[in-house]
Amino acid sequence: MPHPPKLGIELLQDPRFNKGTAFTEAERGALRLRGLLPPRVFTLEQQLERIMENFRAQSSDLQRYVFMVALQDRNETLFYRAVIDHLVEMMPIIYTPTVGEACARFGHLFRRPRGLYVTAADRGRIRDLLCNWPEPDVRVIVVTDGERILGLGDLGAYGMGIPIGKLALYTACGGVRPALCLPVMLDVGTDNPGLLSDPLYTGLLQPRLRGDDYLALVDEFMAAVEEIFPGALVQFEDFATDHAVGLLGRYRERACVFNDDIQGTAAAALAALLVAGRSAGRALADERVLFLGAGAAATGIADLLVTALIEAGVPADEAARRIWLFDVEGLVTAERPGLAAYKRRYAHPHPPVRSLTEAVRALRPTALIGVSGAGGTFTGSVLEAMAEVNDRPAVFALSNPTACAECTAEAAYRWTGGRATFSSGSPCLPVEVDGRRFAPSQTNNAYVFPGIGLAVVATGARRVTETMFLAAARSLAAEADDTLLAQGALFPPIERIREVSLRIAVAVARVAVAEGLASRALPDDLPGHLRQSMYQPTYSPYLTA
Repeated sequence: MPHPPKLGIELLQDPRFNKGTAFTEAERGALRLRGLLPPRVFTLEQQLERIMENFRAQSSDLQRYVFMVALQDRNETLFYRAVIDHLVEMMPIIYTPTVGEACARFGHLFRRPRGLYVTAADRGRIRDLLCNWPEPDVRVIVVTDGERILGLGDLGAYGMGIPIGKLALYTACGGVRPALCLPVMLDVGTDNPGLLSDPLYTGLLQPRLRGDDYLALVDEFMAAVEEIFPGALVQFEDFATDHAVGLLGRYRERACVFNDDIQGTAAAALAALLVAGRSAGRALADERVLFLGAGAAATGIADLLVTALIEAGVPADEAARRIWLFDVEGLVTAERPGLAAYKRRYAHPHPPVRSLTEAVRALRPTALIGVSGAGGTFTGSVLEAMAEVNDRPAVFALSNPTACAECTAEAAYRWTGGRATFSSGSPCLPVEVDGRRFAPSQTNNAYVFPGIGLAVVATGARRVTETMFLAAARSLAAEADDTLLAQGALFPPIERIREVSLRIAVAVARVAVAEGLASRALPDDLPGHLRQSMYQPTYSPYLTA
């Protein structure tokens, strides 16, 4: 390849092109690097050994997060080599659960800007802001307004850690080249009094913008994206429920968008439910699901499940009646006044029920799914009730970070006599209960969205549809085998996630073609084409021409 665009110290300060001590003797001479580096030339593998030694020497997970952010800021290739080669160690650090703690302290950890900040003060000039981004060919954007970060709530501009982390997984897990990725923070203020009084807070010191002014800002942002980065995939992330549901409805038919908290979570949860049912000998048409939580995640999973049930032959009205929501006021029923529109589909006639245990006994669900953000709410009595009404209950505690999980793996197995099929939103270690060892897997959106992104980039898909998420869920569910199920796992180990992402991308790309949404011609060997396109973090030689 030709010379990089910078020379000397400027080259060493650009993480996209910097190789650090791996620059060869010839490169050091040609690129004005002599004297700026210690004399010995190291290979990428030797550099990685040093990185992992220092990573493991850090005193806490938060320090490990800071260490990896610093590495990403100075050597992008080495960062991704470390993450890909050590995914089991790295994913809990660069994403959940550690990213939650990092976001809560983002301004106090701030060292170097990453991503693009679009603020409420930028009305009328958002196009110019996007033009400031150094990469001209952006294909994937993850955007948040920071109002509902994981289970932590309104973190304002500190929420930028989420798009950064998500896009790192697009690259590490899905092979989307980092140059194609753009993290965006829509800073519309914050209603968190702790942040407004934080002297190191990095965002706008004002209450949140709402109503028509908020929508006008997002509209301008979406229009600017289509002008500057036409066809880019926009992923909405960690918006509060009303905005999450509203923005998805506003743009899904006219732009290439999806909401990971709604649709990515739905695909991962549906895949887990398909595998759990297969393990228990239940057909999908036999499932009855009770959700703890009635927000965007719950209704997103419910909507995709209804689509799958209809395809399985269940009439639409009956499919919706298989699903119930339980929130802070109790069971969501048709008789409750003032229900939000997105809850009404799953509000069925029923006497009031205030206790989750009572709801389980009354409704006899085959699956209990927690997306409430309320830690410990799957109590012993709730789990015992699930075991009373099922031989093999599915119990999914999907809220994260870990402190927000509805129950632990140990609790799920212990209170159900080891009969539960369990999955969590955050990583959990293997547990031993009554002499049996269980190694449950994580129902992690990272199994889904990187493959979706790879498919959209490869096909130039103009929209992201429910059928694509259904295809992703089925593809992921197909990865489970008897060996995994015997261990209590529903998904393959995280070490295989790039292969899983590739298979999901193939399935989604085929849907894009079948639905007439692909804007690029694809070769007959679609798996080979997608595999070849996946980013591999290796150093390219800089020739002296």
